[in-house]
Amino acid sequence: MAHFAELGENNVVLRVIVVDNVDTMTPQGEEREEIGVAFCRNLLGGTWKQTSYNGTFRKNYAGIGFTYDSTRDAFIPPRPYPSWILKEENCHWAPPVAMPSDGQFYTWNEETQSWDVVSQ
Repeated sequence: MAHFAELGENNVVLRVIVVDNVDTMTPQGEEREEIGVAFCRNLLGGTWKQTSYNGTFRKNYAGIGFTYDSTRDAFIPPRPYPSWILKEENCHWAPPVAMPSDGQFYTWNEETQSWDVVSQ
């Protein structure tokens, strides 16, 4: 099965659908993204990009609200906090301060730009 993301305004993902591999293949049985994109467009209209369920291409599996960045050829999740930084190698967001690794549970505090211990 192949997965395709519909892009809306500003390349934000509106939905992700599953397409049978046969609907992405040449007559010789070779899978091609452009064939799957044409299938999606003919069926539902819109603008489509293939996404990888296991993240083998385009960095991340697309989800509703993700943004497709054509320069990076990647799906980028929504930024969780304004202070978080996009890591180029995997297009994931990271806090400006690493979370402590002392076995406690933490939540990010955007106001103080630090990690707060979660009381149990």
